[in-house]
Amino acid sequence: MTTAWASEMEVRASEAKSFLREQLAQATDVCVTSSFQAEDVVVLHMVRETLPDVPVLFLETGYHFPETLAYRDEMTAAWGLNLINVLPEKSVAEQEGLFGILHQTAPDRCCHMRKVEPLFRSLAAYRVWITGLRRQQSKSRANLQAEEPFALPGGQVLTKLSPLADWTTREVWLYAQANEIPLLPLYDKGYTSIGCAPCTSLPLDANDPRSGRWSGQKLECGIHIQAS
Repeated sequence: MTTAWASEMEVRASEAKSFLREQLAQATDVCVTSSFQAEDVVVLHMVRETLPDVPVLFLETGYHFPETLAYRDEMTAAWGLNLINVLPEKSVAEQEGLFGILHQTAPDRCCHMRKVEPLFRSLAAYRVWITGLRRQQSKSRANLQAEEPFALPGGQVLTKLSPLADWTTREVWLYAQANEIPLLPLYDKGYTSIGCAPCTSLPLDANDPRSGRWSGQKLECGIHIQAS
């Protein structure tokens, strides 16, 4: 990393950390959601400076890459994370036995059963939700704010914090490098956005990091969409 980049990253990181400290100074019932992608690990690294035992919610869908689960376990052990594996009501076998392979026939329904519903149920125990979302990730996130309200289906409103909202991919990776944070090995294979294995491929468009999700058929699983 050049001296100029190092100086810029120091400023960017300081701004994000200051934002988090201010937001968390009087906050209670805080959680971080993490898929253990680069942004999520960088945010978690920052949050733990203020809340070292912050609950880390991981959506255990049953369809993850083995590499993702291994990396989750490695980081949990290395950082002593307060990891909470959020499970769907039905196992993969139960769901497929009842409804078939939904990620092939009805991916929105699969995402709702294995991600959206379990997460929203878990988030009801918290008041502040911290994410690693960034505007650059997708056109569906172009209007993302660092702080915004988020309404759950039951009407409860959380404060949703995305301290990396205006960060670039390069800045995320430079922060990880500067802080010696190992990243998910699947990036080395060319993946740019990583979710459930059956619905994740190498990017179809080099300019769109999420183009390898759901074969390009959709952009979001639904967990970051306000309840109707």
